[in-house]
Amino acid sequence: MKKWVLWTILIVVVLPVLGFSLWIWGALKYSYSSGERSGYVQKISKKGWICKTWEGELAMVTQPGVPAQLFEFSVQDDAIAKILMDAAGRRVSIGYEQKKGLPGTCFGETEYFVTTARVVGD
Repeated sequence: MKKWVLWTILIVVVLPVLGFSLWIWGALKYSYSSGERSGYVQKISKKGWICKTWEGELAMVTQPGVPAQLFEFSVQDDAIAKILMDAAGRRVSIGYEQKKGLPGTCFGETEYFVTTARVVGD
């Protein structure tokens, strides 16, 4: 094979795939922000045709009579999803990381990925 064909394959195929892989790795490895929120798990379900992820909503109530603010999140760990499902109707505190720049919805439908969950009240 000629040398220019190998260089063309390298430039057209290998470098874009390597660059895309590094981009995804960096977006998953580093978080844009992290924090903690508390409220009531309003819903959590496993969604997706091919890439199944746990998606949920946390209803954060500041005081009675005020509409709840909803915080949408994604969960990648089945053990954390189980904690959240078992805590339905109880107040929970979740720790999360915000991941910006992930392509598509295969990693999760939101930018917010839950890393910890614990029940804080009944």
